[in-house]
Parts: sequence; C-alpha cells; structure tokens
Amino acid sequence: MQQALNEAREALKKDEVPVGAVIVSNNRIIAKAHNLTETLNDVTAHAEMLAITAAAECLGGKYLINCTLYVTLEPCFMCGGALSWAQLGRLVFGARDEKRGFSNFTPSPLHPKTEIIGGIMEEECSRLVKSFFKGKR
Repeated sequence: MQQALNEAREALKKDEVPVGAVIVSNNRIIAKAHNLTETLNDVTAHAEMLAITAAAECLGGKYLINCTLYVTLEPCFMCGGALSWAQLGRLVFGARDEKRGFSNFTPSPLHPKTEIIGGIMEEECSRLVKSFFKGKR
C-alpha cells in the first residue's frame, strides 16, 4: 500500500485527485499508476484503469486472476466493473469512498471470486484525499 500512496502523491503533484494503484503478481510489482483524468482530459483515466492496462500488457493477457491490486481509495463502479472483467484475484484498498465507491451499489460490480480487503492504511489514504478537496473549496 505504501507504493500506492507514493503513486497518489505523484497525482497530487499534478493537481489530480490523489489516488494511486499498484498491481502485484508473484510478489512482484507489475504495474503502477495514478489518476490522470485532468492531464489526459479523460474521465476514464483513473489509477485503477491505467494499472489494469499496464498489468495486462506486462502479463500478455487480459486476466488478472493471480494478481492483487493495491489502491488508496475504494474503486468506483466503473473501475469495479473493469476489475470484474479482468477477474482480479484480490483487491486491497485504503480509504472508503462514501459517495462513489463500488460498495455503495448492489449487486457489487466486482467478480464474485475477488477477495476484498478494505481499510489498509485507511487514515493516511483518507487524509490525502480529504486535504486535496479541502484545498479546492
């Protein structure tokens, strides 16, 4: 999760919503990304989406069955759907997204076999996002 936080800090430097993602396979980081929606002028350029693409490229296939995604903020419904299509093995996230997180929706967009662990380094992850939005107001 520390590596995902480093990615979130990179997003913050670019005045992006500070969300970072890292995908691990066989105890090795195969993809890192942070939000680039403003930079790319693309609403789909969430950290998770960019990490999924990079991981699939690294693995040479679209399925992430044996991978773990570490992300600083609970994925949104869009990212949850993409993670489902990728058949992600495990999702580990920091802060909950009370407004747009996938857990606000029923049924869950995630693949039924995806293991979900939330609240890892939650305070640090939450503080980063909250301070970003406080500075915008």
